[in-house]
Amino acid sequence: MDTNILLENGTNELEVLEFQVAGNSYGINVAKIKEIIPYQNVTPVPNAHPSIEGLFMPRDVMITAIDLRNCLQRGTSEPGGLFIVTNFNNLDIAFHVDAVIGIHRVSWSDIIKPNVTIANSNDGISTGIIKINGKLIIILDFERIVTDINPDTGLKIEEVDAIEHNSKRAEKHIIIAEDSVLLNKLIVDSLTKAGYTRLIHTANGKECYDIIMDFKAKGTLNANIDLVITDIEMPEMDGHRLTKLLKTDDDTRNIPVVIFSSLVNEEMKRKGEALGADGQLSKPEIGNLVYLIDDLLLK
Repeated sequence: MDTNILLENGTNELEVLEFQVAGNSYGINVAKIKEIIPYQNVTPVPNAHPSIEGLFMPRDVMITAIDLRNCLQRGTSEPGGLFIVTNFNNLDIAFHVDAVIGIHRVSWSDIIKPNVTIANSNDGISTGIIKINGKLIIILDFERIVTDINPDTGLKIEEVDAIEHNSKRAEKHIIIAEDSVLLNKLIVDSLTKAGYTRLIHTANGKECYDIIMDFKAKGTLNANIDLVITDIEMPEMDGHRLTKLLKTDDDTRNIPVVIFSSLVNEEMKRKGEALGADGQLSKPEIGNLVYLIDDLLLK
């Protein structure tokens, strides 16, 4: 299946691949997918996490295969089905699924945020739900799945400990758009530890944009916003749409925007650059995020 589907920048749309595991429908952002291939035999890894099926090497590239059925507590997958090979956080990971149904083009505003009965900040692995032709498709938090299996793939908070303190950081105002409650807190904690203490954290691009527009209407924009940090994947309004709106407004175009997302790769960097983003980093690079903010605000 061809997953090289290009969307116009900043339209607040995404392509969702619908697939099935244990008879249930789930979704993944097509932007995360490198390719979809038939199941291949894997080499088991001794003492590995129970959700790791093993390793295989298509085209001489070693890839870890994860049993999604096991992750979802629906038993253990048998040989067969498909591998969805993904790339995010600079990692190539294959997820074993039963079948692929198709691709849906939707707006981020159509994605329903799971309530606390489905997902909470501690153990939820769903980032959103969409309804297509009367059927509910649960979009899985693949970053959370991988981080739960191997915490070393998540934000490396210890990188911040090595950063030299700079008192000028406390003078700057930063607003953060990140829908993951856990990641939002980790980013805030990391920036606070580095000395950036004047922080506003929001749950998505729309909430962030509305706050910025409120400051603009009150004539207090320059006093309250020095820089924006945004994820890409967020319900209601994604980070690319947020960037486009800010960079096409004469009153906000000079505010630096940093895209901090697991989706940052070469193709996504080109999209971000076309929209006017001032910096882009993948999510594990929390230490480099502080240095990038320093370059944009303190020089």
